[in-house]
Amino acid sequence: MRIRATVAAVSGALALSALAMPAAQADGSVSRADVAKVREAAGQAASGKSAFSASAAAVAEPYVLDASFSNVKVNNGRSIVAGISGKLTVPITYTLTHAADVDIAAEDFFTDVELYYGTTYIDSEFGLFGDDWASCKAVSTTVANCTQSIVISPSEDLFNETAGKWKAFGYAVALNGQDFSSDDFDITKIGYVEKDGLAGPNLLRHSRLTVNATPEPVKKGNTITVTGKLTRANWDAGNYTGYASQPVKLQFRKNGTSTYTTLKTIKTTTKGDLKTTVKANVDGYFRYVFAGTATTAALGSATDFIDVK
Repeated sequence: MRIRATVAAVSGALALSALAMPAAQADGSVSRADVAKVREAAGQAASGKSAFSASAAAVAEPYVLDASFSNVKVNNGRSIVAGISGKLTVPITYTLTHAADVDIAAEDFFTDVELYYGTTYIDSEFGLFGDDWASCKAVSTTVANCTQSIVISPSEDLFNETAGKWKAFGYAVALNGQDFSSDDFDITKIGYVEKDGLAGPNLLRHSRLTVNATPEPVKKGNTITVTGKLTRANWDAGNYTGYASQPVKLQFRKNGTSTYTTLKTIKTTTKGDLKTTVKANVDGYFRYVFAGTATTAALGSATDFIDVK
């Protein structure tokens, strides 16, 4: 599920908490919009403005919850590689360390880790979050292991400009029996803590690479032409488009062996095409290898066998 600040061009940097959050409650008890209000109150209190009070003299804010985040691991520490269709389920795990009097088993205790693209969470225009709050299992009176997942739909959630390094934002809130709809609601009785700049994943565009060596068979000493094409997922257009000006290695493995040797490195054309020539010596397999970039996943092509007569 995504968050996107579509009005950023008009209003400038906009906190994710101020965006339109889903009205549906994450687990049937409290919505992310309610938690966003708590976050907003915590952030605005220092300036004398509160989401729950129009009077600067009566600024109200949640107390600082004694809890911290560590060992955050997104997608098991691996890059997230997304194509243009289907859905990706991204697991997230982390350790929540807290004071002994913080009841993480309470029905109105919630914790979560969201992903965002940008320098800071509050200034980011793009983010991803799960449909459910994290599930935490206590391993001691002050430590819990938490798990959750985010389901990404590339066709709906991803944009070319956000390929690359993402960060994580963790937070926890203890409502302590406070009801947002009650006249007796008291924000000061709610505990809240957040941590920005947590280690996030590389979110990369999936790539495709082909190879074709001709003629086949070929007489020893004659020229072999090896063509191919490098394309990558275009999240904006919903298709695969050529990746221009990228270095790609042409490699060869002699038949009966297991080791590839790099013959040369060439660059793709403006449309992602590859074409080069080599001399035919022995039977073997050709392939192209792309090392990847900060926005696009690495891969090697399938192999193409050449029979040298």
